Formats: sequence, C-alpha cells, structure tokens
Amino acid sequence: MASFSSSNDQEDQVLVEEKSFARTLIMNRPKQLNAATDYMISRFWELFLLYEKNSNVKLVIIKGKGRAFCAGGDVAAVVRDINNGKWESAAIFFRREYTLNYLMATYSKPQVSILNGIVMGGGAGCSIHGSFRVATENSVFAMPETALGLFPDVGASYFLSRLPGHFGEYLGLTGARLDGAEMLACGLATHFVPSVKLPSLEAALHTVDSSDQAVISAIIGEYSELPMLKEQSAYHRLDVINRCFSRRTVEDILSALEREATNKVDGWILASIQSLKKASPTSLKISLRSIREGRLQGVGQCLVREYRMVCHVIRGEVSKDFGCRAILVDKDRNPKWEPPRLELLSDKMVDKYFSKVDDEDWEDLKLPPRSNLPASAMAKL
Repeated sequence: MASFSSSNDQEDQVLVEEKSFARTLIMNRPKQLNAATDYMISRFWELFLLYEKNSNVKLVIIKGKGRAFCAGGDVAAVVRDINNGKWESAAIFFRREYTLNYLMATYSKPQVSILNGIVMGGGAGCSIHGSFRVATENSVFAMPETALGLFPDVGASYFLSRLPGHFGEYLGLTGARLDGAEMLACGLATHFVPSVKLPSLEAALHTVDSSDQAVISAIIGEYSELPMLKEQSAYHRLDVINRCFSRRTVEDILSALEREATNKVDGWILASIQSLKKASPTSLKISLRSIREGRLQGVGQCLVREYRMVCHVIRGEVSKDFGCRAILVDKDRNPKWEPPRLELLSDKMVDKYFSKVDDEDWEDLKLPPRSNLPASAMAKL
C-alpha cells in the first residue's frame, strides 16, 4: 500500500491510500471535525482530476477521521477574512469549494462517501453530489446555515429541492438534524451500512476492477441494511411538513406551523417554530427562495446562483449576519440579527442577493466544461 503523507501539517490534512483499483481520501482534521480548509479543497480538486484521467483508478472513496465525516467548510477562517475587510479572499474559498462540488456532481467515476459521523454544510457538498453515500448509525446530517447568517450552499439548493415533497425546505430553513436511517429514507444516503461492517465493505471495494455503477451498488448492497425510522422521526411528519413548508413565504410557513401547534401539542412542531424564530431572518428569506429556484435548475446553475448569493453575504451590504460574533466568536448563542424581523426585509432586499455583484473586479462563477453531463449531474438523487 502506498500512502501519501508528510511532516507538513497542511499536507497531512488529506491522507491518501492506494489499494489496487481504489483510491481512498481521508479528511484528517479530527479535532476540527474535519472542517474543510482551502488546502483540503484544492487537494481534493487536484486528486479527483488526476484519478479521472488514470484508467487504473476505478473508484474514489472519501471518509473522515474521528467522529465526523466533515462538519462543513472552515468558516472561522472565512469570517476572519471578512472581518479584516478581505471579502475577496473569502470569495476565492467559496469559488474553489463550489467548483469542487461541480466536479463531483459531474464525475465520470463512482465516488463512495462513507458518512460515518457528522455531515454538515460543506461536508454535504463533498458527498451528496457523488454517486454513493453510505450512512451508518453514527451519521448526523444537517444544513445549519440559517442559524449562522448564511444559507444552505454547496449546491444544496439543487439537492434539497429534490427531496420528497417539501422536506428540503424544512431541512434548509430549520437546520434540523437527521440520523442515518432518515438520510436513507429521504434519499440523501443511497445505502445504510452498520459501522462494524465498514472495514469489510472497504476491503471489498478495494478489489473492484470496474467503474460500473451497478457493480459498485451491488457490492455496497451486500453489506447494507434497512434501518427502522425512530418513532419521533420528522420523516413520519411529511404530511405536516408538506402542508406548512409548501407556503409561499417564510411568514406563511411560520403561521401554518403555529396553526398546527394550536391544534395539537407536538414537541416537534414547537421545536421547528423555535428554530425558525432563532435563525437569521435574512438567511431564512434568501434560503427559501434559493431552494425554490433550485427545483427548476441544474446543479451547475444552482452553484453559479449560490456563488452570487454568497458574495453578497460576505460583502455584507444588505445584512452583516454572517460571521455574527455571537455564533462564531463569542459563542454566547444570542445573535443580534440585522434586520431583526422578517417583515423588515423587503422583496427588493432579497432580490439583491440574486443579482450580479456591483464590483468591477467581480465575475460570475465560471464552471469548467465537463463531458459527463447531464444524466449523472441530474440523476444522482
């Protein structure tokens, strides 16, 4: 086995294992829950391109060391840039991240992501776009961005909008957490494999001399199980979710939930209302519109639009909610959002996030031409 490692701390952030026809990339920042740094994103990009050209590589496996697959992008570093007035550096981080998401969504070889732990934000971006997502009993999925003054990005407006009914709006707006069984039920995961079977699964994948999706799927299937959904799972409440989260505006969604709450006492409904009331009003409004637009767009179009949105967020012209000190710096969990209430956000303010950035040095996200479109980019979920 050849493995890539070096005394350089940065290079150790991504470990590489080469076993016959498989390449395994291991995110190696366990103390930081494998939060993706600029270096990790660039390294993934470089390796994915290399493996695509190498006919000896049949599949790519991604996993994380420790108790997380990847808890998201390293936003603390991005926020430092923003607070130091360097929004352009922050924009470069997102540009690289979204371009990697696109490469994964259009990749010509199978990508097997082993989601044995926390999968949030950017961690979803570097797994959900790939062909196989293996959840376990340790998986915890969430898109918690509205509580951070951001919005579900990394192509989430593409994959959330394709979940059953309005489950994607529910996840994207509330930041609700799912376990492995729920990920499988809604389609975010393609398989569920108990963690004790992962070493055997990986050993089987290492020997596969094929990039045929059906062959890989059958192998993962041999180790898979159908887990039971917990009784209190949000997925059992899809009818309520569809009734409430299909509404036109965030205000309408909240009113619908509040009406449900007066009809019956349900801790889950109250928790959803609480999450919405604690989130950034700006984030809620742009997130809802983003997911709704995503339903009608391809993965590339979603990423180009999300890049516009994120540049407006980091420039902080309409709202400076992202990088809110209370969440990322002071951690007192008592953010002061600006504007503080939904009704103070006009449609014009929301529209601004979807427009081109008014800066002569700024340009739209340019995605690389890819031959593996459209079927695999459109049909992963």
